[in-house]
Formats: sequence, C-alpha cells, structure tokens
Amino acid sequence: MMCIQTQGKICRSVWKGLVLGTLLTTFLILLYSYAAPPLSFSSTEDPTSFQCHPPALPKSLLTKSNSTARSDLRCLPHHNLMFLKTHKTGSSTILNILFRYGEKHRLHFAFPRGRNDFDYPSYFQRWQVEGYHPGICYNIICNHMRYRHSEVNLLISPDTMFVTVLRNPALLFESSFHYFSHVVPLTWKLPGASSEQKMDTFLQSPRNYYDSGGFNAHYLHNLMTFDLGYDNEMDIEKTRVSDLLNQLNSHFHLVMLLEYFDESLLLLRDLMCWKMDDILYFKLNARKDTSGSRLSREMYRLAQEWNALDTLIYQHFNATFWRKVEKYGVERMKKDVLELRHRNEELKQECIAGGGPVDASKIKESGLQPWQPLGQTSIQGYNLRKNISPKHKQLCWNMLTPEIQYMSRLGADLWVTRLWGNIRGLLNW
Repeated sequence: MMCIQTQGKICRSVWKGLVLGTLLTTFLILLYSYAAPPLSFSSTEDPTSFQCHPPALPKSLLTKSNSTARSDLRCLPHHNLMFLKTHKTGSSTILNILFRYGEKHRLHFAFPRGRNDFDYPSYFQRWQVEGYHPGICYNIICNHMRYRHSEVNLLISPDTMFVTVLRNPALLFESSFHYFSHVVPLTWKLPGASSEQKMDTFLQSPRNYYDSGGFNAHYLHNLMTFDLGYDNEMDIEKTRVSDLLNQLNSHFHLVMLLEYFDESLLLLRDLMCWKMDDILYFKLNARKDTSGSRLSREMYRLAQEWNALDTLIYQHFNATFWRKVEKYGVERMKKDVLELRHRNEELKQECIAGGGPVDASKIKESGLQPWQPLGQTSIQGYNLRKNISPKHKQLCWNMLTPEIQYMSRLGADLWVTRLWGNIRGLLNW
C-alpha cells in the first residue's frame, strides 16, 4: 500500500511538472516571438547581398614579400572559427576555451537572441543571431544549434575554420539517455527502478518505446546526426551515407573526438596557429556520477546498432582523425599531450579548492554555479582556491566560469534563459 501511494505521488508530480512545464515553455516561446520577431527576407532579394563583408587585411600584411608572407602565414593565428557545439561531447569545455580566446583578442561572437542556444532543436537561421543585419561578419560562432551550413556561411569570412566534436555513439546514447530522461516523455513509461534498468529495457526493443515524432525524441536516436543537420531517422539501407560523409568532409576542417580530447585540442591549436596557453582547460559541465560507462558488452552493441547513422559517421571521422595525428607527428603529439596535461595539472593545483569538482550545493560563488538539467542537481562545479597568485587569479576565474555566466560577461542578452531559470528556482526544479 505504501509503495502504491508513493508511486501515485510520483506520477502526479511528474504529470503536474509536465503540464506546468509545457504551459511555461509555450508562454516563453510566445513572449520571445513577440519580443524578437524574425527578419523578413524577400525571395526576390539577391542572396549575395547577405554575405558578410570582412574588413580588409592590414597593409603591413599585404606589402610583405611572397617568401616572408608564406613563412609568417604558417604561424599567424586565425581568429575566425565556426564551432558546432554538439550534445554530451565535452563541448562546454571547448566553449570555455573559445570564450577566453575571444575575450583576450576582443573578437566578435555571434550569440543567440535571448537564450544560450540558437532555438534548438529548430534549424539554425541567421536572424537568430543577436544584433544581426545583412553584411555583418562574426569571428566566432559556437553555441548549440541544429546545423545549417548555408545559413552559417552568410555570417563568416571565407577564411573561417569549421570545427566540431563527436563521441563514441554508444557512450553518447548512454549519457544522453540519463541526462535528458526528465525531458523526454517517451522514457517515463519504461519499466525499471533505475535509469540504467530503463535504458536496458529500451535498447532491447527500442521500437516498442520510441516514437520519432515524440517530444524531444531526437535525444534518443542518432543525436549527432541530428545536431549535424541531417535526418536522424534515415534508413541506412536506402541512403547513400557516402554522400553525407563527403558533404561533412567538405564542411569541416577538423572533427574532434571526445575520447581523445587532449589530442583533439592540439590539432585545434595546430589548425588555428594558437599557443599552448590558449587551449588550457578544466573539465566543465560534468555529471557527478560519471565514473565510467555501465553498459554491458551486449548493451553497448545494441546502443551502436540503434544509433547506426551516428556509428557510421563516428567511424569515418575516427579514421580521418588519426590521419591528422600522423600528419601532426605521432611522437610530437605524445610529447605535446604530456605538456598539456602537465600545464593543466599545475593550474588545477593553483586554482581549484580541494583539487577537484564538488556538488552544486557546495559551490560558494554564484558566478561559478553551472546550469542544471530539469529536475536534477547532477552537474558539478568548482570552488576557487584562496590566495591565488595575482598572475593567475583572473585566468583561474575565467577557466572555472560556466557557459551562462561567461556569455553574460561577454555581452550576451540571455533574458529568456534567465527568466526560465528564475521560474525553475521558484518551483524548485
């Protein structure tokens, strides 16, 4: 009897939260639509008129001799970067690196209007950029979006580097299932006392529980394919996947891999001609229960099969990744990875109280509180160590600052995100 009563309370709480959350989300969308109406573009207008017009190169570069220019351009830092931030791939840590680099060099970010993503899961459109008008150029685009290359291309200079990051599809599915389960109603009816049990049940017969048209269903099937802008429900038996891969090859200069994060950052540094100081990092937006994958060998296989499109994309770019490492130099890569890890460890001892992350309830500075998933406080953060040397104080603070707070400091107007956060706070979500 006690069990039935408890389950009844849980069900009522879940449905109450769903109804109230739907109403509030609808209200916010309507409010946002009225406050920031889309720009109107005529079908008769010349598309080239929307292409951004970057400033001319300084005369000092244009007047160099050819031989000097060639040697300097190899090490001339690139400031223009399109980073496609994918879900559950360590991309929040990369975002912090980009924020620090952009702030240091006073670069122009393309931030979303009112929120911290570009109306995800809708396709990206250029009017979603705060302050956009035709002809304006941006140095860095890096917030969550559902990618649309043709729209992004109108906002950046021809020399912009295109980069994204992928993750082993089975492990991505595991992380996504746990993280987004509260906002995917499809998972609520799954039998099982724990999230792991529910996921195992789902993987054993996903079609019995999955509806491609369900609310937030994309989080449960080929999520990387979806973020990259393709149909995550494509039948790989009827689709020329090679065409998709060739298109991705033509779009992205570098596809990083979460499993080889340090190597990926060094390839990014090499691509952008940056310094080692520019890619130092602390792991951000990490869940407190991520001690490692709990997938059995069978569940791992089923997760890969269920996310077959993601698996093909990952396998392809895993191969291209190691070709880039070979070009970089295997021994050089090993040496630089050790240096990067050593530098990160030194900063960890200098910056972080206790030497590691803590639960959200133990974070003392509100400016270091990470955004939490709906109904959870599973994302950990950091406390600053006392008596940090003046040389490192600002760097430590910057490296530990979560995405929302950093965006606000860089001038992004996150009124929708903040309003939603205040509502969640009042309702204790």
